[in-house]
Amino acid sequence: MKSPHGILFVIFSFAAFSITHLVEAQNQEGFITLDCGLPLNESPYVEPETEIQFLSDENFIQGGKMGRIPANLESENLKPYSTLRYFPDGIRNCYDIRVEVGRNYLIRAMFFYGNFDGLNVSPEFDMYTGPNKWTTIDLQKEPSGSGKEIIHISRSNSLQICLVKTGATTPMISTLELRPLANDTYLAISGSLKLNFRMYLSNSTALLRYPKDVYDRTWVPFFQPDNWAHISTTANVSNKNHYDPPQAVLKGAAIPKNLDGPLTITWRLENPDYQIYLYRHFAEIQDIEANDTREFDCLLNGETITINAINPKYLEIETMLTTIPKECNGGICHMQLIKTQRSTLPPLLNGFAVYSVLQLPQLQTNETEVVAIKNISYTYELNRINWQGDPCVPRQFLWDGLNCSISDISVPPKIISLNLSSSGLSGTILSHFQNLNHLEILDLSNNSLSGMVPEFLASMKSLLVINLNGNNLSGSIPKSLLNREREGLKLYVLGNKHLCLSSTCIDTKLKKKFPVTIVAPIASIAAVVVMIILLFMLRKKMSSRKHVGSVLDWGTRLQIAIEAALGLEYVHIGCKPAMVHRDVKSTNILLDEEFKAKIADFGLSRSFQVGGDQSRVSTVVAGTLGYLDPEYYLTSELSEKSDIYSFGILLLEIITNQRVIDQTRKKPNIAEWVTYVIKKGDTSKIVDPKLQGNYEPRSVWRALEVAMSCANPSSAKRPNMSQVIIKLKECLESENARINTNQDTNSPHSSVELRVTATFDSDMYPKAR
Repeated sequence: MKSPHGILFVIFSFAAFSITHLVEAQNQEGFITLDCGLPLNESPYVEPETEIQFLSDENFIQGGKMGRIPANLESENLKPYSTLRYFPDGIRNCYDIRVEVGRNYLIRAMFFYGNFDGLNVSPEFDMYTGPNKWTTIDLQKEPSGSGKEIIHISRSNSLQICLVKTGATTPMISTLELRPLANDTYLAISGSLKLNFRMYLSNSTALLRYPKDVYDRTWVPFFQPDNWAHISTTANVSNKNHYDPPQAVLKGAAIPKNLDGPLTITWRLENPDYQIYLYRHFAEIQDIEANDTREFDCLLNGETITINAINPKYLEIETMLTTIPKECNGGICHMQLIKTQRSTLPPLLNGFAVYSVLQLPQLQTNETEVVAIKNISYTYELNRINWQGDPCVPRQFLWDGLNCSISDISVPPKIISLNLSSSGLSGTILSHFQNLNHLEILDLSNNSLSGMVPEFLASMKSLLVINLNGNNLSGSIPKSLLNREREGLKLYVLGNKHLCLSSTCIDTKLKKKFPVTIVAPIASIAAVVVMIILLFMLRKKMSSRKHVGSVLDWGTRLQIAIEAALGLEYVHIGCKPAMVHRDVKSTNILLDEEFKAKIADFGLSRSFQVGGDQSRVSTVVAGTLGYLDPEYYLTSELSEKSDIYSFGILLLEIITNQRVIDQTRKKPNIAEWVTYVIKKGDTSKIVDPKLQGNYEPRSVWRALEVAMSCANPSSAKRPNMSQVIIKLKECLESENARINTNQDTNSPHSSVELRVTATFDSDMYPKAR
């Protein structure tokens, strides 16, 4: 262990696998010792050389695969290094270990490649503790294996050790060990302590660890026979100073052969910029004469690092440490023990450890939120490969579907957005969501969530957007959540067919059994709010697939459209306050036996003040897909123009007898389909073929223009209902004139062709002429 230049190069390597058999029994309470890649059915077991109990790592990590080194290498190493876990999938794979907050832990990870995969390519990768990089593992430089150790104070109940792929090779690990230490030992001003080396000065060849060392620290023997002499004792040395070095360390020591010379140790740092802490253990193990004195100073690179001279006590340990981190110029460190002028005996040293400061500047994500998101992941069985380690940091490992507020590395990141849309979620909305205290956007859309909308969502004051579209939620929306929605919260609940959009639901069966008709001129606002149930479906009257008998002629269809428009006009300007229906569609147009139309089902209606900013209200998005105003869907701002968009879609249904949404068409949306057909010039396909050309072409085209202007994506470009009624009445007058002329001349119009020439206001909609 001595270089030609007298520099100490200590490698914490797989020499550790040839440990002398030790038989002293010790308490392993708090030890966590993982044999990585060990099958569960072989766990636990006691390793006979160290008497340490090993567990499988299976329950401590989400991914990875089991590997085993070749049989010829197994016989040369201890059992824990025969198996390993490797990680071909994902970039970051993390162990998640339950620990005690504020406890000081020794954390040790061992890596032995052993050509387990037959590729003969030693891997290189990074290792992190939490969100901070710990070190790089390069097994090309350490073919006999590598060991890394830090002393770290846990800041949360969860310790995460992560292996991160950085190139073409696959990360792997052999063992992972945690040992609790006394909390008043190994303290750094900042950061954690990374082991450079730990040695005892002896001419022995035995590497020491548990059970000789109660904390299972590894002690490497180190001795310079050309310069040092070895002294020892058989007597026990008191070692109860919380650092508790093993007796085998304390019963031996090195002294310089030149009794008047210094005891010198020189070593090179892995990184010349490292700041280091020194831990030196001294015990007088010679029964010195009364007139003898052993006293010496300790210098690092020529600077005294002790306040007073060191005078070791007989058979009693004294641990000297640097309380302020030191630096070594150029990364070369020289420590000297030099006897004082009054000392008659040379200096001695029993044991020695050097740690470098490992700064871990990035704080972990808010622990309450981490626990919440882990519980959500576990309960919903998400098993996402990158949902490991810290959810927010480092930024390059941000979990899929999350967004975080990361203002400063000294402030814990916060989860502000969670998107679990189309994630296969089932069951209820978990209470764990309420512990995401800083969440602004929650998207649970397009899953199979069931049960009630929980009231705790209203208590999440940071929430700005909640998207529950496309689930199986039922019951009513809590009143407190509706109040939040009125205050600006955007709440989306489309596609939950059993969900009532008010705080009190009325049994739909009763609504079907006792229909109520609104008489617009007489009805008060209270009457308008009453739910009106569907009596007759317009489509049943229009479609020969569902109705056997005559097809509704064009004039009747126009009359139905006008009467529906008159009903909406009253709702918009006749009611005080004005109202928006919010669910205008063909199945909510009631027809009596004479095909007189009335608007039904005001269950989603919403009142608002006309004029100023109050002509628009922010509200929960509700309605029927296909009829739903896209601008309202995006902004949650409701106005009477939202009904006008829906009426435009209804009018297109009346004209075309096509479904509003039809996935078999090249353009599934009916408005987009009409625009597409017009652009192709094949206008004969737009009008319902069951009319057999029996209509006045200009009447149909004007009605089509009205429909498309109503369905304009921009609400500002849509007409109001009064303008719509005027245009539709003109269409009806034109059709009636044709009918009267036909009756006079008895001339068929089955051969009349609808000719359309249109300019376009946008890529989607024709401009009315």
